[in-house]
Amino acid sequence: MENTNSAHSPTLQAKLAHSLGLLQRIAKEFHPAVFANSLGAEDMVLTDLISRHSIGIDIFSLDTGRLPAETYTLMQQAAETYPTKSIKVFFPRAELIEAYVNTQGINGFYHSVEARKACCHIRKLEPLARALAGMRAWVTGLRREQSTTRTDMSEEEWDASNGLQKFNPLLAWTEKEVWAYIKAYRVPYNALHDQHYPSIGCAPCTRAIAIGEDIRAGRWWWENPENKECGLHAKTSNLHPPK
Repeated sequence: MENTNSAHSPTLQAKLAHSLGLLQRIAKEFHPAVFANSLGAEDMVLTDLISRHSIGIDIFSLDTGRLPAETYTLMQQAAETYPTKSIKVFFPRAELIEAYVNTQGINGFYHSVEARKACCHIRKLEPLARALAGMRAWVTGLRREQSTTRTDMSEEEWDASNGLQKFNPLLAWTEKEVWAYIKAYRVPYNALHDQHYPSIGCAPCTRAIAIGEDIRAGRWWWENPENKECGLHAKTSNLHPPK
């Protein structure tokens, strides 16, 4: 019987080769392309692949100003582990944060879905737009298993919101396969994963989950599952841009 927990299993090796080939195609056919690294387990796999194989895709991360201490520790570890692939950090605009906090309160995002999405827009979407400016494609670590809102995503999509092609090279990977790769290649990862945090975002909007809970249950846990996206990954349906 195949050992699906091993990085050397035929299934994972096939997925690995496919993902690597896709990253190389992106670098060749969609230059300039950039990888949005949220420093989750999947994103560290992609960081390792891009760095290990010297793929011409730049990497950036969004510092919302409310990240857990463990995420900042990993950000430093990543810089030291992959010195040839620096992670460019984008921050929200200070004046927008000030206006939000002075009107909604420091934790106003708990009050309503609208208030939470407004916070996500300031801390994530606006910096994302700056990070993607001038790019032809962007790469994410999304997987179908992660959420009910991601089951119908495609490996390659036209991102109409940002006006460029979007790729999800790990879309078909399982959680076990992600961790098999991390262990086999000694990839640095967020210490919160060892404390039952499968999905990690801003500190006030993330909690540990119980055994048997959905892996995204710890994100915005006070909201219904269908609302649990920040807007970074709006659904798109076309593979290519409209003519």
